[in-house]
Amino acid sequence: MTQAGSPRVEMLWESSDPGEALRTRFGFDAPGAAVAWVTATLDGRWDLRVESCERIVISYANALAWVETSSGPMIAKWSVAAERFAQLAALARLTAWLHAEGIPVSAPVPTPSGDLHAELDGVSLGLQRQVDGDLLDPADAQQVRAAGATLARLHDALARWPEADRYPAAPVHEPLAARVGAWLDAVPAHLPPEAQAVLRRSVADAPPDPPPVQLVHGDVRSANLLCAGGEVAAVLDFEEARFDHRVAELARSAVLLGTRFHDWGPVTAEVRAQLLEGYESVRPLTASEAAWWPALVLWESLRMVPSGADPTGWRFAAVSCAGS
Repeated sequence: MTQAGSPRVEMLWESSDPGEALRTRFGFDAPGAAVAWVTATLDGRWDLRVESCERIVISYANALAWVETSSGPMIAKWSVAAERFAQLAALARLTAWLHAEGIPVSAPVPTPSGDLHAELDGVSLGLQRQVDGDLLDPADAQQVRAAGATLARLHDALARWPEADRYPAAPVHEPLAARVGAWLDAVPAHLPPEAQAVLRRSVADAPPDPPPVQLVHGDVRSANLLCAGGEVAAVLDFEEARFDHRVAELARSAVLLGTRFHDWGPVTAEVRAQLLEGYESVRPLTASEAAWWPALVLWESLRMVPSGADPTGWRFAAVSCAGS
């Protein structure tokens, strides 16, 4: 959807019509109306002049606008999901704190009065500087190892965040064995039975949960990792942040590392090993975490096997995991 002199409007991953989504979800009849609102808001709250807007991307109740401002290229991100405003405010404080700790993130740009985001007329809006880089390439071993090392440093930092005990997400109380076991008890019939059997045995033989449960990112994969050369330039999108075990997030990230927005597919065992190698270059797994690692990788792989057509090979990946 493009009009002369207006930004390109697109969906991040949904198949919905972007123009209709812009109208029904955010109340803008045309891209120009959205740009006018962003322009007025950044001028009034951030004292910034918007010179142009390249594109607007929509995902659920969120929208992002790539804008050129009087202070350089930035991304304005807003949400109309009022039930998430407290979480979004906490995440703005978290990413600002992580940036100060030296973790590569896209930090919020504060208003002249020091606010890290603005709430107005049923909208929560934040502003970030654009970070130069490309989405992680899982075929680049240097980038994959750098992602593992960055995830370990991020975990260390998240464990120190002073506000973690007040973050608005439910803590995890159910042990890993109970979580995986409950999933196995309700497992869909289309999943390969041989892989299910291996997972049951692995869980039965696993040690008690590795402590501690802590705040984790929740969605570390190619779509949320910007790389420049062989380094991670920014970890993006903390909106799935939650409490879990480090190794649970590491396993999920290893399985989903190559996924972006469409045509999700698995990575190879070699790529998973590279991510783990990078992670352990900063923080080696404990004995308990190492014992849980293969079971959690298999679990996450099985969870991705579709019930119908499997064009990217998740079933084969899960069966391969079970046999390794």
